[in-house]
Amino acid sequence: MKRDDEASDPMGARLGARLTELRAQHGWSLGELAERSGISRSTLSRAERAETSPTAALLNRLCGVYGRTMSQLLSEVEAEPAPLLRSADQPVWEDRASGFRRRSVSPPHTGLRAELVEGRLTAGADISYDRPPVPGLEQHIWVLDGTLDVTARDIEHRLDTGDCLRLRVWGPTRFRCPGPDAVRYVLAVVLP
Repeated sequence: MKRDDEASDPMGARLGARLTELRAQHGWSLGELAERSGISRSTLSRAERAETSPTAALLNRLCGVYGRTMSQLLSEVEAEPAPLLRSADQPVWEDRASGFRRRSVSPPHTGLRAELVEGRLTAGADISYDRPPVPGLEQHIWVLDGTLDVTARDIEHRLDTGDCLRLRVWGPTRFRCPGPDAVRYVLAVVLP
């Protein structure tokens, strides 16, 4: 049970969420993290749920496992990021060689599990990923304009304007724009 001072501690809640996110990014179960850190599963679980305030020694062990300093970890959770990201400020990354353009729509927040991305592929663009960044990653792919072929688990799905595909990514995936026009889609990504 949470004490009143812990329940009202937004920093503790953000720290717990960040610890959960770091473990998910590495694809580790609580048991695997316990083995790597020497910290019991129950203590790790309580720290991730912000049911207890982790000690400096516990944080130091976790920082060692995640390859970061305590200062880095704490700076990632010190201030609540802005909840609004204007269109003009949304970062865009382009891979001109493959014809892929990615816009990060969601305001950045290390403590949250979901994000929205706008993807654009030119006609004929074909991108393959050999594995997900996090096994079991949940994706929702909503086509706004055009046609997109998505292959996951050796099953190809053809998505036309307005169609939405939801899946969990465990292995290779492929995104292909068959043309004749470019495709624009929203990708909602949810960490497990």
